[in-house]
Order: sequence, then structure tokens, then C-alpha cells
Amino acid sequence: MTEMLVQVGSEERVPPQSRVVDHPAWPVLKDAVEQIRPWQAEDGSIDFDAEGAPDRADAEAAVRRAAQAVEELSPLLPHDAAYHEALVKDLRRWADEGFQVPDFLDSLMAFRPAEIRRDGLQHLVVFPMYTQNGNPDRNLEAVVLRMVWPEWLAELEATRYDNPLFCGITFEDFTGGYDSNSAVLFPETVAVRETPESFTWGAIFCDREAARFRRVTEAAVGILGLDLPEDIAEMVHDQERCQQAFVLWDMIHDRAHSHGDLPFDPFMIKQRQPFWMYGLEELRCDLTAFKEAVRLETDGFPQGRDVQYAVLFDRMFRFPVTGERVRNYDGLGGQLLFAYLHRHDVVRWTDNKLSIDWRRAPQATNQLCDEIETLYREGIDRPKLVHWLKAYELVSAYLSPHPASRWAKGADALDLTQPPRKLVDDVLPDEFPLSMFYEALAKKLKNVIASTKGITAEATERAVA
Repeated sequence: MTEMLVQVGSEERVPPQSRVVDHPAWPVLKDAVEQIRPWQAEDGSIDFDAEGAPDRADAEAAVRRAAQAVEELSPLLPHDAAYHEALVKDLRRWADEGFQVPDFLDSLMAFRPAEIRRDGLQHLVVFPMYTQNGNPDRNLEAVVLRMVWPEWLAELEATRYDNPLFCGITFEDFTGGYDSNSAVLFPETVAVRETPESFTWGAIFCDREAARFRRVTEAAVGILGLDLPEDIAEMVHDQERCQQAFVLWDMIHDRAHSHGDLPFDPFMIKQRQPFWMYGLEELRCDLTAFKEAVRLETDGFPQGRDVQYAVLFDRMFRFPVTGERVRNYDGLGGQLLFAYLHRHDVVRWTDNKLSIDWRRAPQATNQLCDEIETLYREGIDRPKLVHWLKAYELVSAYLSPHPASRWAKGADALDLTQPPRKLVDDVLPDEFPLSMFYEALAKKLKNVIASTKGITAEATERAVA
């Protein structure tokens, strides 16, 4: 069947779904961006007096190639025309003004992917930015992505989980900053002259999350001798099914940050507080997704069952043993979930083999969610420091603090003449160390987890084949 054509300008017609990565201008853009990235400092500027710096003429030529490539690729994406026009202007202004700290506010505000959430719709994105859990510097990056927005997800967003800014996405191709553990594309990461009053989108790469989950879960299940029910085993071996679970999980998780009985001091605002507070917030949002997934399964959505196992396995197997131990709040949340289920006899480690009471797992997991929600509900009546101490009590009821911890000794061990933010200095880098179980698991899984850096769904499918 002939593809529908779209008028571009007054003469040229192009198919709207032609793949950007198949166009000859894409490798030109990618190469230009990769040439620029090593020249940039942490803030995204280029210091031409630094050792190894390029000639300014070379930098200008690279930016010129990047801008021209964007102009060539833009007709493939008429829905992003205004963004690409602003992007080219931002690129050229950056060069014209001497490659100072980049300012891509105009193009950032013109990029509005959440306005057209159509399954399979592709976007070409270029920004100077850091990639969360990837590159901490604001380097130029280029990424081609597609929207994940199946009809059943659109229905749920419209009827149950309103989240108009959320975008589920998948990778087509990317530059070096995404050859990492980063699985998000957030506007907050982009270099701009001023922070906008509000953002209009936030995107998560559900294909990378699913591929990473599958590889780590398969390895953990083998190491721990866990017997999986047939339908769960089928899920772990199905990339598309896992992607569907993660896009649903992410949409509900993202929404949960602004819903519920939240403390008066909102968690979404950057603030200095003990890392277990961030750990509890991330875990609360995941367990909210779990609780909703139980309801969705009852209502006939098969993705609901898959979300439950994605949350359990990713939280218990990957999170605790991923990353450094310094203020690892996601790791803390995973440790807490495992310890809670173990304390309630849902998870057992016996004869060097892990077993899970699949029937009781939903009830016990929802109980932990209820405990955190109760902490939040009561927190609005407490001073900040008291709330932090109550949260510490909840965590330490299931996880053993470091023996040298001041916080574990209670308020009498803290200098209460200091403001709360100063008492954060008394928190140890690894306030809740790994248990013996996780120390052993970390050694066995470290190479598998390292192998997921830069993982894509395509790479995972090739490995399975």
C-alpha cells in the first residue's frame, strides 16, 4: 500500500514515517556531534585555550555540518518542524557567540512531544545536556527515538492515570552520552539560560529498561535457583511484553510523585535531605504502581500482572547491587522491599535457593506501601527533623544501619542546635550497608549488570537468538 505523503514547502513530498536513521544525513549529524563532544567542558562550553582544544574554525565547521544535517532530516518529521527550526538557530548562535555555555532554551520550549502521543511516531532530538545515570557533563547529544503509546495505554491515561506530560519512548540510535546506563530524556537536563516556570514533557526509554530487566533477571533467577511460574518465565523472555509492562509502570510511577498524602515540603523540589527520604519516595511510587497493577489485573489488563513481577524483580535483583554505595537511594529501596518480604515470610532463602510465595506477594507488597503512605500522611503534622527520624525508624526496622551511624543512636546523638539540612552531614555515605545475601549476589551479578551499559532491545534480541 502506498504510504501517505505530506507536503513540505511548495515542492517536495516525503513519507512521514521514513526512518531518520536510514537517511544519509543521520550519520553526518551523528559524526558531527561526536566530534564536538570531546571538545566541550563540563558546562558545555568550548575553551579554545585549553590543551588539546580545536581550532575555532574546526568547531564552527562541525556545528555547521550538524545544523545542515538537521535541516536535511527535518522534512521526515513535520510534527517537529518548529523545534528543528529553533534548534538550528540555537546551534548557529552558540557558534556565533564563541561557544560559551550553550543556551538552548528556545529550542527546548519548541520541542513538545507530549502534544502528539502516537504509537511509533519518531523524533530527532539534539540538545547540550547531561544524561542521568550516564554522562554528568552538558555535552551535545543526538538521539532518534520513537513514541510508545498503544491504544490500551492511551485509554488508561485518559480514564485512570492522567499524566499529560509523560512519554514512553524507544531508541532508534544515539550518540555517546546514551551509550551508558541512562534511560531517560528529561528537559531539566538541557543547558539553558534560565529554568522555565514549567516543563511540558518527560520521557523514559522503556525498551532499555525492559532489556536491562530481562538480562539481569534471567541471570539472578539462575544464580538463586528461583523457580518461575510458566507465565512469568515467558514474560522475562519476551522483549515486547516487558516493554509494555515498563511503559505502564513508568507512567503510574511518574504520576505518583504528585499524588497522595504528601508531606507539606514536596519531594519533587530539589532539597537537601537524607538519602533514605529519596529512597522511600522512589519506592513509594514503585509500590503505588504495583498496587494499581494488582487492580488492573483484576480488571482484565494482562499488563497489570506483568508490572507486578517487573517491580518485584527489578527492585529486588537489580536495584540493590547496581551503582556505587554512596547515597544509593534506589539500592536502599530495593533492599527494603526484599527485607520486608523476607520478614513476612514471602521470600525465603533456604538451602542456597530462593523461593517466593507468589500467592502472598501482592498482599505483603501492598502492606509495605501502606506503611510508607501512613508515614507520609502523619508527616504533615511533624517538624521536618521528626519526620526524617520517623522515616529512619521505618527503614531501620527492616534494615540494619551501619554500626558507626549517629542517626541510628537517635536524636540524643545529633547536634539539634544545627538546622536539619546541616544534620544531613552526619549521614554516612552507606548508612544501610548491604546484607550478606546481597554482598554475595553483587559479586555474582556485577559482570551481568556491567554488560547492560548502553543496552538496546535490538542487542538483547541478538543475544537471545
